[in-house]
Amino acid sequence: MKKILSKVYLALVMLFLYAPIFVLIVFSFNTTKSRSVISGFTFDWYVKLFHNELILGSLWNTIIVAVIASILATILGTTAAIGINNMKRLPKTLTLQGTNIPIINPEIVTGVSLMLLFVFFTMRMSFEMGFVTLIIAHITFDVPYVILNIMPKFRQMNPNIYEAAQDLGCSGVSAFFKVVLPEIMPGVISGFLMAFTFSLDDFVVSYFTSGMTQTLPITIYSMTRRKVSPEINALSTIIFLIVVIVLVVNNIIERKNLRKRGVIR
Repeated sequence: MKKILSKVYLALVMLFLYAPIFVLIVFSFNTTKSRSVISGFTFDWYVKLFHNELILGSLWNTIIVAVIASILATILGTTAAIGINNMKRLPKTLTLQGTNIPIINPEIVTGVSLMLLFVFFTMRMSFEMGFVTLIIAHITFDVPYVILNIMPKFRQMNPNIYEAAQDLGCSGVSAFFKVVLPEIMPGVISGFLMAFTFSLDDFVVSYFTSGMTQTLPITIYSMTRRKVSPEINALSTIIFLIVVIVLVVNNIIERKNLRKRGVIR
């Protein structure tokens, strides 16, 4: 009886999480703009999507910002995680708590504070809010997630492995790239994917720091004031499928690595 109830509960949770996405996918193929009646099947909204310059331009801006911000955040977060891991217990605990503040902090507070900071600098320097401020803002909230994903990998790693590599003839840099980095690489990849996802999805912080630069969430928000076009459904479907494919590929690669190391069969 418990097994049946647990399966029913799991099914209800999965239905609650994915039913809205399934509805969105279905209506992306609807022949009319109706959000309540399915009147036929068509690919017209996907064709129109790739001719909508506003949406494509916003998507391109979003991807550029997400890629640059997530790469830089991964580099900074990995470096910070290495430094935090080498700290003593008390400073390490305090630093980790400090890096968790941007995660717990409401996005509206982060967005407004960054906007005020950028406005302060724009009044004293000759630059305006746009791509640069948007990337800086995204790096700000991406770095803590990278650190959060990498730190558990350091706890799982043998703390003497780095010194052992040096005893066997590796230099400090060589020991890091040959021994330490492969051990924490799953955390680095997870941190990068999480940073990329948050940057791709962010609206609140982007809204306050983007200036005249339009990202996809901001464009969708401006469109919802009138009426959501089925082209947005088509775009959301494509993004969802890409994210699913990336996650599946990442899981396959991780399982292969675990098999090579003998962790799983």
